[in-house]
Amino acid sequence: MKIIELLWLLLQLLIGYNLIFPVMLLLIYNLRKQSHSRVQNPAGVRVPDYGIIVTAYEQTQQLPAVVNSLLNLNYVHYHIYVVADKCDISNLRFPADRVLVLRPEQVLASNTRSHFYAIRNFIRPHSHLTIIDSDNLTHPQYLNELNVYFNQGFQAVQGVRDAKNLDTTYACLDAARDIYYHFYDGKILFGAGTSATLAGSGMAFTTALYKECLEHLDVTGAGFDKVLQEGIVSRKYRIAFAENAIVYDEKTSGTDQLVKQRARWINTWFKYFTLGFRIFFKGIAGFNWNQLIFGLVLLRPPLFIFLILSVLFLLVNLFIAPFVALAWFAGLCTFVAGFYLALKKSKTDPRIYQSLVSIPKFISFQLLALFNARKANQISVATRHGHSDQKQ
Repeated sequence: MKIIELLWLLLQLLIGYNLIFPVMLLLIYNLRKQSHSRVQNPAGVRVPDYGIIVTAYEQTQQLPAVVNSLLNLNYVHYHIYVVADKCDISNLRFPADRVLVLRPEQVLASNTRSHFYAIRNFIRPHSHLTIIDSDNLTHPQYLNELNVYFNQGFQAVQGVRDAKNLDTTYACLDAARDIYYHFYDGKILFGAGTSATLAGSGMAFTTALYKECLEHLDVTGAGFDKVLQEGIVSRKYRIAFAENAIVYDEKTSGTDQLVKQRARWINTWFKYFTLGFRIFFKGIAGFNWNQLIFGLVLLRPPLFIFLILSVLFLLVNLFIAPFVALAWFAGLCTFVAGFYLALKKSKTDPRIYQSLVSIPKFISFQLLALFNARKANQISVATRHGHSDQKQ
């Protein structure tokens, strides 16, 4: 009986700490008051030369917009590589001196395969590369803002993915989620002395580090960024967070799109969360703060999962341990306050605040995604935008 009680307590602790973990990081961040420029500029630093990799799968309708935004970057040393996997490229027309359109002869159906296809076709040996999705737009200062951190000696940098569209309730809620993660998994994590998490696009690396981490692997399905960040942090590098390096990302607008995207993301977490144990124990063995904290972050379940479990544990404890139920209530209040603080500390559109009343419905669709997670990569390879979804 004692063993069951201990297991029950352990399970609650493993879920419950996620409610207060972000606020604990915020306290560490405020105590450190770390400037993001602690690393001194290395001697003889040269201006990074970027290979900008844009990946598209089946869809090309948004490529002209993203390429046009990249051509308007306030920067000189870069070349754009569009990898149009399983795409009709007959109508794509871009300046040949700045853009190389690549159409693989065989379907790749993999982000990393597309990235390395581009790398193998670089017109010159770019010192750095940055990854942009086909539905992204870039701020003109994007590369200059990345350089702030590369010039300090960092070899991996994550930018911010701001919402390109807030046309539906679901797009607003998707944007609210991103703001939360940018604040805690980006600004606060990095400021607390560990690494920002990678977001799949709007991120950049030295070409040498990217190849070192992934060239020997064949990562299929969603989640290459999970494997990549584990490779970077396990090598004792920190991933910097550049809050002014902005890409504009299209948020999920319809329910079908939302369910398919979240199913892939949930599938990815179950597939790769054990990487967190590897980094965490490396951090303990090597007394490495970056690895220790980052490992805990990778072990954290998706938001909706630990929130649902937290409410469930609160309800159960109302009947068997009222004082424990009170602790769960305090934890949930702490999380809500932390979530609200992230929105207040960020440039949050009023429409996002108005959408928060629909969080229960948003979570219900993520539960549906959870049931589809096992077959997520068979349902869809990439998020489709602009098709006829049910919208709200």
